[in-house]
Amino acid sequence: MKIKSLFKIVCISGTVILGSCSSDDDAITVVQVEAPATYVFEREGESTVSFSGQTTRIAMAEAIVNEFKDNASTETIIDAMFDHQENANDFDDADLNSSDKSVRSKTAASVDYFSANTVNAAAIKADFDGWIKSQVDDVFPNWEITATAGTPGVIQEGGANGSNRYVNAKGLELNQAFAKSLIGGLMTDQALNNYLGTAVLDEADNIVNNDNEVVADGKPYTTMEHKWDEAYGYLYGASVDPANPNATIGADDSFLNKYIGRVEGDTDFEGIANDIYNAFKLGRAAIVAKNYTVRDQQATIIREKISQIIAIRAVYYLQQGKTALEASTIDYASAFHDLSEGYGFIYSLQFTRRPDSNTPYFTRTEVQDLIDDLMGGTNGFWDVTPATLETLSETIASKFDFTVAQAGS
Repeated sequence: MKIKSLFKIVCISGTVILGSCSSDDDAITVVQVEAPATYVFEREGESTVSFSGQTTRIAMAEAIVNEFKDNASTETIIDAMFDHQENANDFDDADLNSSDKSVRSKTAASVDYFSANTVNAAAIKADFDGWIKSQVDDVFPNWEITATAGTPGVIQEGGANGSNRYVNAKGLELNQAFAKSLIGGLMTDQALNNYLGTAVLDEADNIVNNDNEVVADGKPYTTMEHKWDEAYGYLYGASVDPANPNATIGADDSFLNKYIGRVEGDTDFEGIANDIYNAFKLGRAAIVAKNYTVRDQQATIIREKISQIIAIRAVYYLQQGKTALEASTIDYASAFHDLSEGYGFIYSLQFTRRPDSNTPYFTRTEVQDLIDDLMGGTNGFWDVTPATLETLSETIASKFDFTVAQAGS
C-alpha cells in the first residue's frame, strides 16, 4: 500500500530534517536545515548578510536620546533629528547626515500592524513628537529648578554623587519614556511585525525568486534573505561582532540589544539570548534551504521571546519603583527613574506579538489604560502607590509565562 502523505520534522541541536513521500513513486525527498555556528551566510564566497539601514537607525536613535540631555537644544533641532532628511546637517556624524534613513519614518510603520491602521500609526508618532515638545517646553526651562509635585525640574538621587533626573510636572523622565518606547515602536515593531511577517518575506515574487536564487538587483542576496537580515539588524546592528553578537549582548546599544542582555543576566531567564539568536540563525538557514515552514517556526519563537523581553522589563521597573516608594526614606529620583523606564516598556507592549497570531499581547487601548493607572493621579508618579504598581505588574505578568517575583528581581 502506498503512503499518501508523510511529513516529519526532527529538530536536534539546530538541525531540522524534513521528509516527504510522493504518492506516485514513494521517492523520499529529504531537506536538511542546519544552523551555522555563527550568523554567516555566503553566496559564491560573498556575504549575503546586510542590515546597514538598521545600524544607521540605531545610531540615529542614540543621538536623538542624547539630545534630550542638552537643555540648550530646541524642538526644531530634535524634530529634525527624529525626522531626518537625506543630506540635512542634523547629526555630528557625516555618514548619518548623508543617509536617507530616518527614525520617525519607521516608527509604528510595520506592514502587519499599521499599513491598515493609519490612525494608530499617526497617534503613536504624535506621542513621540509630544515627548520632544514637552522636554523642550517644560523640562528645559526648569533645568535648575528642584522638581516637586506639579512642577518640572531636577531631582537628585541619594548620595553626594547621585545622578540628576530631569522630570516633567508628573515626575516622568521624558528621555526615558522616549527611549524605552522606541524599543517597541521602532525595533520591536519593525522586527516582529514587519520583516519577520509573511506579508514582507513572501511579498510579490519573493518565494519564486528565493527558490531559484534570483538575487536583488546588484546585490548578492535574495530579497527574502535581506528582509530576514533586516529584522536581525534591529537587534544586533550595532554589535561589535554581528555574526556572533551574544559575546557582547547588552553592551552594544541602548535599545533592544541592551535589554536582551539585562534579561539574560537574570538567572530566571538565562538562555533567552541564545534562544533568540539560534532562532534567527536557523530561520535564515531555512530560507537558504527554501524551507519556509521551518523559517516561520523560527519567526514564531523570536516573536514570543522578544515580547517576553518587553514584558519582563516592564514588570522589573515597576517592581523597582515599588521597592523605592516603600523605603522608609523615599529616594524620589531613583523611584521616578525606574518608573519612567517602566512607562516606556509598558508603552512598548502594544508592539509585541503573540506566537502564531497577528495581535499584540496588549492592544493600544489596553496599554493606554495601564499608563492611565500609572500616571492617573493629579501629579502622576508623585501620587502613585505601591499597591497600584503591584496590580499593574500582575496584570502584565498574567499574559506571559513568568511571575512578578521572577521578573522583579
